[in-house]
Amino acid sequence: MESPIRHADHFSELRERAHETRSLAQPVAAELVARFGDRVSFARAVRGHHGTDISSYATTPPDAVVFAETTQDAVDVVGICGRHGVPLIPYGTGTSVEGHVLATHGGVCVDFTRMSRILEVNIADLDVRAEPGVTRKQLNAHLHDSGLFFPIDPGADASLGGMASTRASGTNAVRYGTMRDNVLGLTVVLADGSVIRTGGRARKSAAGYDLTRLFVGAEGTLGVITELTIRLHPIPDGISAAVCAFPTVQDAVDSVIEAIQCGIPIARVELLDTLTVKAVNAYSKLGLNESPTLWYEFHGTVRGVEEQATQMQEIARAHGGRDFSWSTQPEERTRLWQARHDAYFACLALRPGSRMVATDVCVPLSRLTECIVATQDDVARSTMPIPLFGHVGDGNFHLMILVDPDSDADTQEAWDINTRLVRRALAMGGTCTGEHGIGLGKREFLREEFGTRAVDVMRAIKATLDPRDLLNPGKVV
Repeated sequence: MESPIRHADHFSELRERAHETRSLAQPVAAELVARFGDRVSFARAVRGHHGTDISSYATTPPDAVVFAETTQDAVDVVGICGRHGVPLIPYGTGTSVEGHVLATHGGVCVDFTRMSRILEVNIADLDVRAEPGVTRKQLNAHLHDSGLFFPIDPGADASLGGMASTRASGTNAVRYGTMRDNVLGLTVVLADGSVIRTGGRARKSAAGYDLTRLFVGAEGTLGVITELTIRLHPIPDGISAAVCAFPTVQDAVDSVIEAIQCGIPIARVELLDTLTVKAVNAYSKLGLNESPTLWYEFHGTVRGVEEQATQMQEIARAHGGRDFSWSTQPEERTRLWQARHDAYFACLALRPGSRMVATDVCVPLSRLTECIVATQDDVARSTMPIPLFGHVGDGNFHLMILVDPDSDADTQEAWDINTRLVRRALAMGGTCTGEHGIGLGKREFLREEFGTRAVDVMRAIKATLDPRDLLNPGKVV
């Protein structure tokens, strides 16, 4: 097997770039100001905010930030950047974890938070047209009285454009799929300034290449998304949440695999190891048994969710599960899942001043227990605290490695652990990223996962749509 990849030097290089003083050439800055006025900013604080995500990478700011309000704004800023050979980085809410928004080549960041209009809700057809700055919580608040909801829930209140760009998923993916399954169509500005529309509102189509899925997951490297058509789902009549503690992580995961194989239609099932439960208890003031724990949610009819919870309880008990408790009360469910979404902040508190190196492998369900158990050996040998949690209903789990951001030794140890985990997952037929995307952090693994020829095809697509490599350069390939 190949030796672990040397990442400490890469992190040091990014830290050095973060302290560089850069400025756009005067003609570029002047053209941006003439077109966008006070909607372009060169302020250090604004640029710093837009060169930061929640990864452990150092802040790497762009040279300017443009606040787009229309598709034509995006066309114009792409045109200005194209004429002057300046990189362009799309920005949603900055909640990515793989350095997607870092301006490693400088350039202009295009902020889409002002493009936050919900354009059309089609209740009968279960779809919605919206701009890329709309966040998932904003969309669901807008849908409150419609009987519909948008189920993709990565935890953070991410924007639809960012979620599409990273092919996000989250806690509900086991039942409702990922962004790949729920984006019906897009409006995209290409690197040459032209605008195309992909997909549509029809439930299925066999017309031409599937360009929608080409841009979903492209991380802003092939085009700039300015509108999305999204699939919606009916709010189920019955929803129940449950919690169950287990003697070991293996017992918990084995119970999930059996439940999935038995056809129990679980909507969400999250695994938290003992360390994560301790962190969540302290941060969210819960009183959970501090041992490996599964959090479930069931959707369906009122009677159906009761049956599902009862079936799950029987399976959990057969695998050593104890203290199985469930509730249909909205307040209890909201409190539980808010605590799960806050697990990132809860775990950071385990090592004050730390930042996160997140792993994101996904493996076939039949190999999930084996992969997690082997990974626990790495965790046990680590010098840093490493919580483990994940969306085990679809084979996806994460380590949250808490590094000192100024320590090259911590960084290298974290990436050695990540490298072994990724190669373990690939050997089991899995992937290096289930939902976070490639960004800066996973580029080295694409060839190992798909082979040289497949990555060459990706490069050829990139070269065709963005021949000057101006759209979010340095990411993915």
